[in-house]
Amino acid sequence: MRRITLGALLLFIVPAGRALAQSAPRWQEIGKTSTGNSVYLDPRSVSTKDGIITATVRVVYAEPVSTPQGAITGSRSVAMFDCAKQLVAVKENIIWHDEKKGSIYRKSAPKQPGFGVALTSTFAHVALEHLCAKK
Repeated sequence: MRRITLGALLLFIVPAGRALAQSAPRWQEIGKTSTGNSVYLDPRSVSTKDGIITATVRVVYAEPVSTPQGAITGSRSVAMFDCAKQLVAVKENIIWHDEKKGSIYRKSAPKQPGFGVALTSTFAHVALEHLCAKK
């Protein structure tokens, strides 16, 4: 009978685990804005503390937006959602010229994020509706 060492076993288990982890999509589409921009959620980023949900949300613009510095194609935000009060606060925001290439148009992170209403059919409203839906 042949004995399998722990090292040999890990040679098979570790790559299989990586393949499974990589096959799970990072971004889950959760809706669209009124202008047709797709809104995505990173399910692994979602956490809740003291009734506030924090999550990373990504928007891919249906049509690039022209600026004097070049077209922008999307954004990614880390935001906090207060379901009880229906408010949102952005902790960090990145607007992309080209996300695939890592070309940033603007990045901002307020020192003290402030909660406010999520305007209807914006990415924040789409995410608030999704995250705060009664399941």
